[in-house]
Amino acid sequence: MLPTSFSGLRFQVSGFLAALLLALSGCATTPTAYVEPAPLAAADRTKLNLQVYDATWQLVQNKYFDPAFRGVDWAALRLKYRPDAATATDDAELYRVLAHLCRELKESHLTPLPPLRTHEIKIARRMAVGMGWANLDGRQVVTELIPGGPADRAGVQPGWIVAGCEGRPLTNDPPRSPQPGRPVTYSFLDLKNEARDITFQPQLLKIDQLVSRELAGGYRYLRFDRFGPDSLHWLSEQLKEYRRSPGVVLDLRENPGGYVVACQLAVGEFFNHRVATGQFVQRNGKVKAAHDLSLLSARYPGKVVILTSGATGSAAEIFTHVLQFHGRATVVGQCTAGAVIVSRNYKLPGGGTLQVPVQDYRGLDGRRLEGYGVTPNISVARAGLADLRDGRDPELETALATLGVGPGRTGTLAAATLSSPIGVGARPIGLP
Repeated sequence: MLPTSFSGLRFQVSGFLAALLLALSGCATTPTAYVEPAPLAAADRTKLNLQVYDATWQLVQNKYFDPAFRGVDWAALRLKYRPDAATATDDAELYRVLAHLCRELKESHLTPLPPLRTHEIKIARRMAVGMGWANLDGRQVVTELIPGGPADRAGVQPGWIVAGCEGRPLTNDPPRSPQPGRPVTYSFLDLKNEARDITFQPQLLKIDQLVSRELAGGYRYLRFDRFGPDSLHWLSEQLKEYRRSPGVVLDLRENPGGYVVACQLAVGEFFNHRVATGQFVQRNGKVKAAHDLSLLSARYPGKVVILTSGATGSAAEIFTHVLQFHGRATVVGQCTAGAVIVSRNYKLPGGGTLQVPVQDYRGLDGRRLEGYGVTPNISVARAGLADLRDGRDPELETALATLGVGPGRTGTLAAATLSSPIGVGARPIGLP
């Protein structure tokens, strides 16, 4: 799983509101796919590689929230990987070297993002075939389809086994991102275990999901996949429209985080009074207590159940922790990612970015969530292949039983899926 983040952090409410208004007004230009630049001459490639490497090391030196670098000799590490960076032949190889450097600090949210991922984050879209999969019972299984995407239109269904891509078996590592205008062929075993080869034309797809549907007993299912201006506005409007609903199930199983201010505003949607949301620790050691923000809040009064998984990260973990700590929500599912550091993205030469942790976070119990995550009130094992093929969502069923609805079949995974919602088989990084 790729790291998750508070990418594009806004420290000022005014800055967030500006972003919110921009999001509501729509994009001024049509998003376009990333275009690979022409290969550089060897000398130019080496020069750029060293510029990117040195800038990466220096940004961590200047911005990383722990000036002691967690006991790691960061100065010595500057020389360790520099020769490998110098000889990298392309961006992919260079950013693998940068990733090795950053992993020395053993910290989430310290992530070098190559130009391709930087572009995808900027436009909030990815070149993809519109399906996600997960390793279930030792097989790579389709768990989700982007509505209207190439895979959905071709008739791929959750529960199909992905046997290979371009004639090669799949591993747990994602294949390279599909390229515009280049068809890609996947091999499947369908629900009858019959072999199928399907060739897709990749498209530029918006990956984050916003799903609202009615559940038994008048309850509402709400899924949003990041904490940002658009999803916050959507959540607030949903809670206002269904304010008389007796309760909501918030599906954060594929939510890797987002804006810290969006998280604080989302918390405010569920309270009619001010509540604490934890503490942020700066590089200089100063500790700042944080609270929710209330701006045209729905002040939703009904019951709340939150669905979590190992992909629930960052801002989504803080949100879950705060509502759980204050007794406002019951958490159902698996322990969250334990990736809770406030970070910012900084530009690198050549078009990439570096995500750097700039503040630590302590929960309302005084402990870090980093490395630990949020433990559910009710633990439910993730669905297996048989569940998926049978259309069952055990976590959602448990959530409804917690609300007093059930037991029994409560909905299909086609309506409320449970795994990677992207097109190339890896989880998304938290988008700004």
